[in-house]
Amino acid sequence: MKKFDFLLGPGFILALLAALELACRSGLISPFMVPAPTVVLAALAQMVANGQVLSPLGYTIYLLLSGFALAVVSGIGFGLAMGVSNRLFYLFEPLVEMLRPIPKPALLPPLMLFLGFGAEMKIFVIWLSAFFPILINTIEGVRSTDPVLLQTAQTFKIGRTKQIFRIVLPNAAPMILAGAKVGLGLALVLAVLAEMLASSGGLGAQIIDMQRSFKLPEMYAWIIVVSILGIGQTAVFRLFERRYAFWVRSRQ
Repeated sequence: MKKFDFLLGPGFILALLAALELACRSGLISPFMVPAPTVVLAALAQMVANGQVLSPLGYTIYLLLSGFALAVVSGIGFGLAMGVSNRLFYLFEPLVEMLRPIPKPALLPPLMLFLGFGAEMKIFVIWLSAFFPILINTIEGVRSTDPVLLQTAQTFKIGRTKQIFRIVLPNAAPMILAGAKVGLGLALVLAVLAEMLASSGGLGAQIIDMQRSFKLPEMYAWIIVVSILGIGQTAVFRLFERRYAFWVRSRQ
């Protein structure tokens, strides 16, 4: 029976959808509030057939990748600098600890005032949401490097740059990947939220537009698209993580 355990999750989801369908059809749940799953799936199929999904989905992916790429580069770079330099760590650590706990959605109103409602504001918000998890994990990963390894490298007169790329970064890689995974999830949340508030394109704008137009099946269909995007990005990241983890083990 254990070989069929992987079916438990999908089976449970199907059971919930069947129960929701029955509740909607029987009138226990108002279809004006929550349409039946089959109605939502029909709306989604119609949207896909008409090509309505591609443009908003592509725009959200563009924002997500742009902001996340900036967060990876800046988070790893700045985290590496703070990790290897005590002076930089003690200089910037109070500022990081002051800014990190601020809920990023709370920054959307002032950012809209300064950056407007365009792509620049959304990319900045996405970068900000993913930056701190990557930064913090990079710092922790770098500073947790075994001092014996670094002392051995110094004994063999291995240069500082080679120490960083051959010892420090491979040691910190698992924590960096963990921070990137958290940052990627937060980036999608902030991307959709920024689009909903700015209402100028993307999946979030479609969700809020359908809600304002009382097109509830289409609204839930767009939410499903966001869910599929989230599942897809998680699957891609896990694939990359497995391959990169193998590279790290082979280096060690």
